[in-house]
Amino acid sequence: MPAPTAALDIDALLTDPETHILVCCGSGGVGKTTTSAALALRAAELGRKVVVLTIDPARRLAQSMGIEQLDNTPRPVPGIGSDSASTGSLDAMMLDMKRTFDEVVEAQATPEKAKAILENPFYIALSSSFAGTQEYMAMEKLGQLHRDARAAGTYDLIVVDTPPSRSALDFLDAPERLSSFLDGRFIRLLLAPAKGPAKVMGAGFSLVVNALTKIIGAQVLTDLKMFVTAFDTLFGGFRQRAQQTYALLQDRGTAFLVVAAPEPDALREAAYFVERLTGDRMPLAGLVVNRASPLATGGLSADAAMAAAEKLRDGDVDAGDELTAGLLRLHADRVRIIERERALRSRFATAHPGVATAVVPALAGDVHDLDGLRRIGQLLADQG
Repeated sequence: MPAPTAALDIDALLTDPETHILVCCGSGGVGKTTTSAALALRAAELGRKVVVLTIDPARRLAQSMGIEQLDNTPRPVPGIGSDSASTGSLDAMMLDMKRTFDEVVEAQATPEKAKAILENPFYIALSSSFAGTQEYMAMEKLGQLHRDARAAGTYDLIVVDTPPSRSALDFLDAPERLSSFLDGRFIRLLLAPAKGPAKVMGAGFSLVVNALTKIIGAQVLTDLKMFVTAFDTLFGGFRQRAQQTYALLQDRGTAFLVVAAPEPDALREAAYFVERLTGDRMPLAGLVVNRASPLATGGLSADAAMAAAEKLRDGDVDAGDELTAGLLRLHADRVRIIERERALRSRFATAHPGVATAVVPALAGDVHDLDGLRRIGQLLADQG
């Protein structure tokens, strides 16, 4: 039998006025986007003013919410909050990584410096495809949304669908990764090649620069130096806001939900997420296990079903017996899958006994509209 775990009370979490940010994290392909959208919809229909921020390359969220296209601007979900008796509302948006980066540069730099940065080839590459930029900009957009919501009272709950990643909590590591890159020794030497450490290195540094020039070209190094020089005065603001957002994620007004599937790799990743969140003092609300196999009906065990199927096969069988034997084997396979999933959840619960859990059974088809999201929300809430 699975180790006992507390049931995750989703409605209590969503209706708690002290909960202002809900972050859904987990490895790729476990249903984070659908879970985030379902939670946001349920919270809105329970009376919260909600915005859901997704980072979803498949753009399924826009389709399921009846919005033609999501972008960097929050857009109202049709039909939510239109009832005069309803106090809730729901907006949805999709992170535009480069546009968010551009907005930060435009807000922090003079028009002349912003133009120089935005047109720099190295900046264009950095803002579009540099490892960690998407995660960093997710943090940046979350900070913007929170500041704007507090100032204008537009939202009282922000639901974040974190970037798909196999590495645990890349979006928490991204500011440090970007800091390390821009504070790196070679970058700093490019800023002051004629003094300080570069002068001490002398010919050695010149040899490195000359070698890189031959490999990647003088223009690339020139673009890089111009970018770092222009960007240098802005980076302190980037780091400061990243630290503020990190502190916001540790605040008791934030709740993390780890999303997984009932599979060994996904639950192993979930365990790492839980341990990392705990180590970083992030407020963990619980675990959501998506696409669990529905419970089998009847009390026939897998072994008994297989034995009965073999007995039918060994005798003189007609077409009806063959059909019955096939059904018995299917039942046995299903029971074994359920037992394997239970064992995996039991192992997780034993290792992490304090983590409240919600188990969502697999649906017959994909979720593609608001009714499907409502169904997921109801299943998340029905954990008694």
